[in-house]
Amino acid sequence: MNIPAQILQNIVNFFQRPEVVHLFIDNRFFLILLVIVLLHLKYASYRSMFLCFVVNFLGTFLHELMHFTVGLFLNARPCNFILLPKKNSGGSYTMGSVGFRNLTFYNAFPSAMAPFLLLIIGFYFNRYLLPLIPATFLNYVGYVLLQTVIIENAIPSQTDFKVAGSYFHGVILYTILIAAFLLAL
Repeated sequence: MNIPAQILQNIVNFFQRPEVVHLFIDNRFFLILLVIVLLHLKYASYRSMFLCFVVNFLGTFLHELMHFTVGLFLNARPCNFILLPKKNSGGSYTMGSVGFRNLTFYNAFPSAMAPFLLLIIGFYFNRYLLPLIPATFLNYVGYVLLQTVIIENAIPSQTDFKVAGSYFHGVILYTILIAAFLLAL
């Protein structure tokens, strides 16, 4: 085995040691550091439309899927399920979109705020699936990456908030329903 391969093997062996794995898993500092590194890598990808698409595809898909699913369920008639990023005039990106043909007071708010459902998915993944995954360094990095994607894409966009607020009666209706639900807890 040549020297670079031996060095690489030593590094892999180091990160597979149980005490090293638990050092990373049990230390919030490394978790925060990993999330920040992942986000910096994501934003660095914005220099290239192709890299931007590759890095953001999963999160964009999940975000837009939530809009589509809730809109379909509430008869908002989703259309234009777009997953390709588009560069806007100010240099920002629109990562994807779902159009609706039948937005009304009762379906605009939940269809627009649907990505928040990803937080429930992330919570259940953490609670019920994470304990089933073997504790390895690679699994930990994969878990943090997936949860970062899920949680970051659970945040509705500015456009989502505009659509959610477009029907005042719907905002009042869902504010009352959410308040009643929270009071019942």
